[in-house]
Amino acid sequence: MTKYIFITGGVVSSLGKGISGASIGKLLQLHGFKVNMIKFDPYINVDPGTMNPYQHGEVFVTTDGAESDLDLGTYERFLDVYTSKANTNTAGDIYKTVITKERRGDYDGATVQVIPHITDEIKRRFAALKDECDISIIEIGGTVGDIEGLPFMEAARQFKLENKAEDILSIHVTLVPYIAGAHELKTKPTQHSVNKLREIGISPDIIICRTEYPLDESLKKKISLFCNVRQDCVVEAMDAASIYYIPEALYNQKVDVVVIEKLNIKPKSKFDKAWFAKIKSLGENNKIVKIAVVGKYADLKDAYKSIDESLNIAASELKAKAEVHYLGAEDKNLISKLKSYDGILVPGGFGNRGIEGKIKAITYARENKIPFFGICLGMQCSVIEAARNLAKLNDANSTEFDETTKYPVIKILDEQKNVKYRGGTMRLGNYKAEIKKNTLAHSLYKATEIEERHRHRYELNPEFVETLEKSGMTVSAYHKKVLPEIVEIKEHSFFIGVQFHPEFGSRPMKAHPIFKGFISAALKNK
Repeated sequence: MTKYIFITGGVVSSLGKGISGASIGKLLQLHGFKVNMIKFDPYINVDPGTMNPYQHGEVFVTTDGAESDLDLGTYERFLDVYTSKANTNTAGDIYKTVITKERRGDYDGATVQVIPHITDEIKRRFAALKDECDISIIEIGGTVGDIEGLPFMEAARQFKLENKAEDILSIHVTLVPYIAGAHELKTKPTQHSVNKLREIGISPDIIICRTEYPLDESLKKKISLFCNVRQDCVVEAMDAASIYYIPEALYNQKVDVVVIEKLNIKPKSKFDKAWFAKIKSLGENNKIVKIAVVGKYADLKDAYKSIDESLNIAASELKAKAEVHYLGAEDKNLISKLKSYDGILVPGGFGNRGIEGKIKAITYARENKIPFFGICLGMQCSVIEAARNLAKLNDANSTEFDETTKYPVIKILDEQKNVKYRGGTMRLGNYKAEIKKNTLAHSLYKATEIEERHRHRYELNPEFVETLEKSGMTVSAYHKKVLPEIVEIKEHSFFIGVQFHPEFGSRPMKAHPIFKGFISAALKNK
């Protein structure tokens, strides 16, 4: 019988509900349980694919091509699972499904309402992974009290009522702020948040308190009394040097013991503490490698969340620490700033803004033999740069930026030409590629066939491959022997561009081979 853990949040957003849930999930995995996670976002967008990263951070892509919240990346990295469309849900997608059913006549003329029709669809999705895991952790986005989150909270209340009490666990993540003037931690916001949750009909079993300072026993006792939870169910959650240290911090407070007790389950294997030691060993380093990420969302680190994680994971495996700086592609002093970095990465993105700055950064990396890594749009910019400066096709460009360019080295996919809607219409999810032997890509992957996740509309135009290869750029991998997937420059310390998004495949103890190769080359470049 599948057990369910619901994660809600209160007081403010961005408290780390996803990390809290994933950390508890990791502990349960170390007890031998099969765990997965599902995210529910209350916003009306069908998915975050059309949203500006400044609004929502990185768009994480699942293996089956769903554009999702960045929390799914956290789930994958913590739990070493592969997420799918079933792991991501939004109010927009749920309402769209219900409205489609109504238009089709599925409700036999009934008046379609939030209760029961919307809540029934939400409950159906709560149980989406019931046949695939022992414990399904369900994160409800937003903050308790938000009007758009009420149907999800109501569905969670109903779900608990319809199942055995021991099959459902509720965890509430809240804030205990420090008031500097009074030199005091305040529990009142937590009390109000839990009271609001209880008004909706949900009583939390465990409260995770985000705090800047340790909670003493008197504060835990106060939260316990006013929020109606046992004192050992009030959990302190302070910032950690690495998010991967959080499972051990929760383990030291016996959170896993409480969860197992309340769900009335028995561990399937002896708890494996070795994971903690391995994670700690990855953090023991003193070498610094400086990496510049040149993009147009330099002010928001979450826009490149998986890239940041992948760089740090790769550096840790090489007993180093990645010092990652995000530089704006439109910065007039960009090139002078790049002189102090050991490696340059140009990430994915959309639109014309900052393109010329990215191309200049790539020229600098190529001419000065600085390790370079281009991802998706970054790879396309490297092709434009090589076409202009190596093949001497001075006006080379992508049709995304100049539809009348004389040399369209990057062009829109044929199947994308008549697409009217932006959402969910790109080349999305896993696609296979064949790698040529005796290439940098082959030496990194140590394989001739790979499968990676994509999210793009434009491709390297095969008509220009011969010209590019004569000028020094090699296409080292193809999809179905037609669409170029990887480019590289052999006469360089490390220069590679990939059409896909390898950052989605990194794991804490399993760095992606290209990121590991890039960091290794950057360390040598110091």
